Amino acid sequence: MPPSLDDWLPAEHLARFIADLVDDHLDLSRIHAAYTEVRGGPPYDPRLMVRILLYGYTTGVRSSRRLEAACVDVVAFRWLAAGSAPDYRAIARFRKRHLSALGHLFVQALALCQAAGMVSLGQVALDGTKVRANASRRKAMSYARMSQKEKILADEVSALLANAERIDKAEDNKFGKNRRGDELPEELARRETRLAKIREAKAALEEEARHRAREQAEASARDRGDDAEVVVAKGEAAAAQAVPKPKAQRNFTDPDSKIMPTSDGAFHQCYNAQAVVDADH
Repeated sequence: MPPSLDDWLPAEHLARFIADLVDDHLDLSRIHAAYTEVRGGPPYDPRLMVRILLYGYTTGVRSSRRLEAACVDVVAFRWLAAGSAPDYRAIARFRKRHLSALGHLFVQALALCQAAGMVSLGQVALDGTKVRANASRRKAMSYARMSQKEKILADEVSALLANAERIDKAEDNKFGKNRRGDELPEELARRETRLAKIREAKAALEEEARHRAREQAEASARDRGDDAEVVVAKGEAAAAQAVPKPKAQRNFTDPDSKIMPTSDGAFHQCYNAQAVVDADH
């Protein structure tokens, strides 16, 4: 195992470019000027916070909670944060407090990346095509159907467990204690497996609903100008009340695929593959 975190990160990694950009090229004076209060504990190093946010936005990690988790779980984020682990409230407060300055920094970063030939800021074209998933539409089930099926299967499992216990006792009497008479019937095993898959799929749909409700509530609160703690509270309240739509579906074979209309006029489990090019490519 490498003796230091720095050894885990390849020399050409994007995180190193972000660190060099923030440390040596971006003007952080507007952010540093905001820290004049000498009372209280020292804040997280603004330079490291800008690193985390800029790398997060570059790699699609924008949620304060996901950024907090990444600073613990992801090598690049841990390296950029120099081993510190700011919690999501600190990240959200920093972003809100320095929103205007961060906007200017991101523009500076884009300009420097363009000058380095890393990005083109011209026209961008997007197109997509639906790719059939290796999963049957019949293997998808709606949330409402999952709830109904869960109860039916739970009742069946309970009945089969009771029956299995009766069978076990009868076989113990017939074959003796040391013989294989305690195995679950094959039918029970199948039902228990299906029940576990249904409950797993339901939990995933419920988590998706909570995540979507939290993001929408937090976005609305930010648009109203609420402070960071109110934004977080609104998001948590919305997530606590969120439930999946009855027709929300999840495929058991390929949960990441979705039912989509296709050119043959039918509906299939698919992915929507997309390609983006700029005017130079």
